[in-house]
Amino acid sequence: MLPRNGRLVCTKCGSEKELENEDEYRIVSQQGRKKSKVVVVEEEVRTLPTTRAECRKCGNMEAEWWLLQTRKADESETRFYRCTKCKFTWREYQ
Repeated sequence: MLPRNGRLVCTKCGSEKELENEDEYRIVSQQGRKKSKVVVVEEEVRTLPTTRAECRKCGNMEAEWWLLQTRKADESETRFYRCTKCKFTWREYQ
């Protein structure tokens, strides 16, 4: 509630209450955090490297690839591929 014209007024519902001692009430402003804006881009940004690999699903000859350690550290990593056309993902163990 905020003091206004000798009364306390709720900023949400508008209800009012009589001020008993006007000297006891004061407005204290608080600085909130700055709000950041989020920009959503609808286009797809490709950041993974591509290679020549045939997609088993659509026959496309280009795929993005990445390596991931899926087993113990003393074993070789797993290579994943994702078709650039239909987004089908498969893996290749080495």
